[in-house]
Amino acid sequence: MAKCDEGYICHVCGKDVESISQSDLYLRYVLGKVDPEVLHTTPERHIRCNPVLAQFIKDDRFEPVVIEGAMSREHLDPDYVSQNEALVSRAYRRLWELRSAEGESILDFPLEEFRQT
Repeated sequence: MAKCDEGYICHVCGKDVESISQSDLYLRYVLGKVDPEVLHTTPERHIRCNPVLAQFIKDDRFEPVVIEGAMSREHLDPDYVSQNEALVSRAYRRLWELRSAEGESILDFPLEEFRQT
């Protein structure tokens, strides 16, 4: 993940987002929430710097994020939590696949159901 030679800087914590597997921007892109036309102009942040989304990742490579308040998964509808956990976790695993996806078109990065045709 390099934007020229400086890399992507997290607009929340100010530190470098070192790989695609740490990227909230690309996680949201894989989830179909960011249009490819604005990908290069959208601010970056670490997945952990977006705890509302990060709380839904269930993967051994990702330390769970627990938040408090109204947006905590504990206060949300259990069906919504289950659906989001499955989807966001699958998207997170896709980021790990993309770490070695040399030559793959950026249009093929999103999960299949979110790819633009």
